[in-house]
Amino acid sequence: MKKSIKRYELFLFLLFSIFSIQQYTAQETKSEFWSNVQFGGGIGLGFGNGYFSGTLAPSAIYHVNDRFSAGVGLNGTYASEKNVYKSYIVGGSVLGLFNVIPEIQLSGELETLHVSRVYDSQFLLEDDNYWVPALFLGAGYRTGGITIGLRYDVLFDEFKSVYGSAFSPFVRVYF
Repeated sequence: MKKSIKRYELFLFLLFSIFSIQQYTAQETKSEFWSNVQFGGGIGLGFGNGYFSGTLAPSAIYHVNDRFSAGVGLNGTYASEKNVYKSYIVGGSVLGLFNVIPEIQLSGELETLHVSRVYDSQFLLEDDNYWVPALFLGAGYRTGGITIGLRYDVLFDEFKSVYGSAFSPFVRVYF
């Protein structure tokens, strides 16, 4: 009887030890991953003379090492011009960031947006509903979690793009 109790106790001790080691390892792995993740993105607002535009673009990046980061982002925009149109734009992106030196950051971002534009009936224009891709190559000055720079859309289409020019300034903020 005493022998079986000791085996039972030994079995429970080993089981508990293995479970504890697995939990500790899982927590270490999880915290290592999340310690390399930063969240951020952008907020945009534009208005004037009957025009309004609001954008919310959250994103997250994972720091692979000191020089390279990769991430994903979402984009949601509402724009309207009084008595002309209303537009809803939603989409996502994947991005890569490369720090040449800590202060200089190069970036590449593939973005795909769905545009839904409804015109007021007085203009007799057909409503738009389409997807538009953008491939941005950029460079910026980086300090801490903030990067300020300029990017260029190599796929820019003046008739479909939601941006007014192939060149666009950016401010990227990560916490």
